Amino acid sequence: MARQRVYAAAQPTPLEQVSISSVEAEIFLKREDLSPINSYKWRGAFNRMALLSSEERQRGVIAASAGNHAQGVALAAQKLRTHAKIFMPVSTPRMKQVAVQLHGGDAVEIRLIGDTYDEASAAAHAAAESEGGIFVHPYDDLATMGGQGTLADEIVMSGKGPFDVAYLQIGGGGMAAAVACWLRTYWPEMRIVGVEGKDQASMKAAIESGKPTTLDYVDVFCDGTAVSRAGDLTYPLCRDLLDEIITVTNEEVSGAIQVLWETSRCIPEPSGAMGLAGLLKERKKLKGKRVLSIVCGANVDFAQLGLIARHAGSGTARRRYLRFELDETPGAMLRLLQEYLGGLNITEFQYGKVDMKWAWPVIGIDIRKADFESLERKLQEAGIPFADVTNQEDVEFRIIHYRGRMMSQPFFFKLEFPERPGALHDFLLGVQPAANICYFNYIYTGERVGRALMGFEFEGEKERRQFQEVLRKSGYAHSEIQPEALSRILSRPTDMF
Repeated sequence: MARQRVYAAAQPTPLEQVSISSVEAEIFLKREDLSPINSYKWRGAFNRMALLSSEERQRGVIAASAGNHAQGVALAAQKLRTHAKIFMPVSTPRMKQVAVQLHGGDAVEIRLIGDTYDEASAAAHAAAESEGGIFVHPYDDLATMGGQGTLADEIVMSGKGPFDVAYLQIGGGGMAAAVACWLRTYWPEMRIVGVEGKDQASMKAAIESGKPTTLDYVDVFCDGTAVSRAGDLTYPLCRDLLDEIITVTNEEVSGAIQVLWETSRCIPEPSGAMGLAGLLKERKKLKGKRVLSIVCGANVDFAQLGLIARHAGSGTARRRYLRFELDETPGAMLRLLQEYLGGLNITEFQYGKVDMKWAWPVIGIDIRKADFESLERKLQEAGIPFADVTNQEDVEFRIIHYRGRMMSQPFFFKLEFPERPGALHDFLLGVQPAANICYFNYIYTGERVGRALMGFEFEGEKERRQFQEVLRKSGYAHSEIQPEALSRILSRPTDMF
């Protein structure tokens, strides 16, 4: 039995109840992120490879993976005393390559090929034919699915069921198919929802077209579920066992990661939080219900955390970005902050002077939906032109346009201020009457202090020196930027080198 085989490799993972303030339901999370490879993938890989004959183990196995399946194969190869050649995309994060080698040691050979999982998979299949190794599929194999299903067996045996609803993330569909099959056997009335990324919904596409179909484009933010084509075996199982499939955005996944950090101090990889993202998206349907989801992995690349944090606020519908139209006159920005945004938690500020008459700052705020609606009414009644630019590309990539030649007697400096609501307003209130903002670049980083790159302009050198004296006496830590940097900012090419 799969249960007997997989527990030769590792122990069951916890099923934890968590409390999420925005969801009026009993929520249980299966913590596969706490497994030996920080992902559920060890289950399927070990179960499949434990069924190899002695002759097949001598020949060795071949696999393709963007990370987690590779670690499962590596762990199984080391414990079962066979050899694995694992094909991974060239773009696979270094930390995942290191983890594969760590789990497999001398039993593993990593081959980096192609830019995508599909390219690595094609190379692995070709190698299996030419070299005679046994291909271990990450999801489209009954033995692999049988191993994945052991996590559902643990859920059933935990004694914490039954559950009303389950949210299962889908990549190729192996875990979703196996878990749904097991849960449906014991709790046939349970509603089971598949969750896919908005731009990687290959299973949804297969069900809609009546057969697996290859997507033209696959977003890889949730790289663990970035599969362009549903499995031939997993497709009919998911079609028959899932009640429906919903999709979530990268922002909603990032919001779910933030919720997991705040409730459980857990930082999953994006695909690991996809099930919870679906749960949060349908929170209004879940009042009074017992709900299940799976944290299926935590092999997140450290460098991705900044992007996740940036997307998290808008994913929980708390962070909004507004673009305002203001008179390009001294004090206009301060009046906006003082009269309309006072007390709000400003998380980002993007502004550069591009016109002598008008200014278009972009301001990011963390705000509840009801408060945002109230702010919109207040701005409309005051006749202040604004637009919601949340998730627009220029804002996402922080493209701040400015024209250095328009700035009169500019002074640029780095500023530190207490990271609390109203701190920026307090600073501007103290220094701005003598100057006009011509550049403002700030983003919340989670530190106790905020850091901003600011530029002010003046009518003459006298006013500029007076401002510097006011700034010096303000008590805010600051430093003037280097002359070379200022030359580049003000577009003086002859001074750049």
